[in-house]
Amino acid sequence: MDKKMMAVGTSMLLLKLLEKEDMYGYQMIKELEERSESVFSLKEGTLYPLLHTLELQGDIESFEQPAPTGRIRRYYRITPDGRKTLTEKKEEWKTYEKAVNLVLGGVSHA
Repeated sequence: MDKKMMAVGTSMLLLKLLEKEDMYGYQMIKELEERSESVFSLKEGTLYPLLHTLELQGDIESFEQPAPTGRIRRYYRITPDGRKTLTEKKEEWKTYEKAVNLVLGGVSHA
């Protein structure tokens, strides 16, 4: 899939993952890949700038916590502002999806 198309909704998908539970970076990469049947296969060099941007925007926050191995991991959690952003992005996505389907002659899922 074209990387530009994937970039459009990636931040929304990351917020969706964090809506369910706090996660560390590699965990998000694996979960996104699994849930999307390998359509979304992010590299760390793509993921961490997105997480940094979401953190600067106040949509997520990070914290450190020891892993079972004793190694310190950086986890991310969605903030109340991030939940609001996720709701807005989901609505925008529905509008976008409907418009694309109408143009392509498909069915609208409104």
